Amino acid sequence: MTGIWLRFLNSADIEALNITDAEVIEAVESVVDAHGRGHTVFEPRTHLVPDNGGAGHFNILRGHVSTLGERGLSGVKIVGDFVPNYRYGLPSELAMLTLLDPHTGVPKAILDATLITEVRTGAMTAVGAKHLARPDAKILGHVGARGTAFANVTMLDGLFDLDEIRVTSRRPESREAFAARLREVTTTPVRAVDTADEAYDDADILVEASRLETPQPLLRTAAVKPGAFLVPYGTVSAVELDLLDVMDKVVVDDWRESRSGRFGALRAHVDTGRLSETTLHAELGEIVSGRKPGRERPDERILFWHRGLSILDVALGHLILSRAEATGTGTMLKYR
Repeated sequence: MTGIWLRFLNSADIEALNITDAEVIEAVESVVDAHGRGHTVFEPRTHLVPDNGGAGHFNILRGHVSTLGERGLSGVKIVGDFVPNYRYGLPSELAMLTLLDPHTGVPKAILDATLITEVRTGAMTAVGAKHLARPDAKILGHVGARGTAFANVTMLDGLFDLDEIRVTSRRPESREAFAARLREVTTTPVRAVDTADEAYDDADILVEASRLETPQPLLRTAAVKPGAFLVPYGTVSAVELDLLDVMDKVVVDDWRESRSGRFGALRAHVDTGRLSETTLHAELGEIVSGRKPGRERPDERILFWHRGLSILDVALGHLILSRAEATGTGTMLKYR
């Protein structure tokens, strides 16, 4: 073919590639390691908030990974965050990723990145747990039932020998449907509970993936027992302000990302100075690459806050594009 062509991959194309959870986790852990070693170029996300009565906003993520392929790979993702979308039968997060040659600027592919957004978030939760949770964790408490929730739970379930998974969300029909969906893919007992307090009671791993419209404390400081591993990453804060007071270690995916933007589970903690470069233990890449320690004692309370890095999207985009090129999947579009 003459001219410049790019590959378009829609959701059905990507599903047909049968990318496994293990492959996703491996790709995410590898790029986190690259980030820790300085082999990425990363820019914090920016937000576009339309005049839409508060229905939602867009996140724009940009990143480059020099270790992908022979030339490296750059990418830009735009993802919407529209909590009321369930009313229209739509995901709350719809995303599109453009992959680009970093040496010429030529676009290589355009992908429906909705699934990428879901699984890379779950994989980041899993990679964090691999390095920071107790290896003998038995109870998972998860708040939130949409979007990234399924990947969070299933990937954690694949890493740990869990005795029980507890899930909840604001709407009873949502949490019951989520629990039923999980039971189809795991032999671990899954229980839908009415409240966050029930989900987190005596839990070893506590994940807060709520879709709040205004701040509300769902993950309470008193619920955090010695040895617990916490992952709060809702767009709007669902934790108490004194939560960090009981933490032995706080880890983030990227400190610049943590300080940027208007949103995030620990936004108030950053703004008030409770979370700073002084109180921060490490970025996860520093731990994965061996530059700083992860969990050192069974009784440590450790919190991992990840906001979602563009380099994860680029890494998974590379995995998907490589598989698509090898199998001839997708639609070739003439760019010019």
